[in-house]
Amino acid sequence: MCRFIPLLVVAFSFYSSIVYAHLPLNLSAEHAILMERETGDIIFEKHAHEKKPIASITKIMTAIIAIESGKMNEIARASRRAIHTEGSSIYLEQGEKMTIEDLVYGLMLRSGNDAAIVISEHIGGSVEGFVHLMNEKASWIGMTNTHFENPHGLHSDNHYSTAYDMALLMRYAMGNETFRIVSGMDTYRAQTRTYPWYNKNKLLTSLYEKCTGGKTGFTKKAGRTLVTSAKEKDMELIAVTLNAPDDWNDHISMYEWGFKHKHDDTFLNHAMNIFKQIIKVGKRW
Repeated sequence: MCRFIPLLVVAFSFYSSIVYAHLPLNLSAEHAILMERETGDIIFEKHAHEKKPIASITKIMTAIIAIESGKMNEIARASRRAIHTEGSSIYLEQGEKMTIEDLVYGLMLRSGNDAAIVISEHIGGSVEGFVHLMNEKASWIGMTNTHFENPHGLHSDNHYSTAYDMALLMRYAMGNETFRIVSGMDTYRAQTRTYPWYNKNKLLTSLYEKCTGGKTGFTKKAGRTLVTSAKEKDMELIAVTLNAPDDWNDHISMYEWGFKHKHDDTFLNHAMNIFKQIIKVGKRW
């Protein structure tokens, strides 16, 4: 038996070298990360700790605070400040009433900046009060390179995060079943609307069947930003890209690479355990 051990070592080393001979992913994103949701293990990263503007992926934090507030069934009123917020909108009218639950769907599926303001005013007492909650939550999650100045992600010089921090946030948020449902919904119709809202996350709705949720973002300063999650068998991964012109394909490439990489890791760990047992038996012989 002992004479076969060197051959086993060579064979195992050769297989390992093939498995780990991955070329770096060719992404359009300036900043990216791929993380396993259950363990928090980083599978791939590219400048993932640099502080950058993040645009509307900010709304992941707004949504999870709203959901955890226990006020999803409460009715909020749209203020003048809300309806005059620039950018993407669910077209609220001043004084219009809507449940926080419906507003959260409008926030996540349609990226409504007006919805973000109404949510923040109702739950935080004011936009500024809500932003304080956002930064407290970020600190608690461990987002050490993040600072929020608003609940929607419109550009502000002191509003920033990193790909890594946003992956931490998505990992935390996807542990909440309500957030998971909202984030993974293709369409939704609010009680006060006669038409449905369609999710802007094309990865979820049409491009990648393994996608389980996420949030899109864009401003001129931030470029295209995207946070998504995807699941294959019992493994769920989280991908984040910042300033990525081809973000849909970036995420698909990371997921396909990541699922293979992690499955290879599982196989190698299993093979290593068998190999260790063989060596023990060989030594006894």
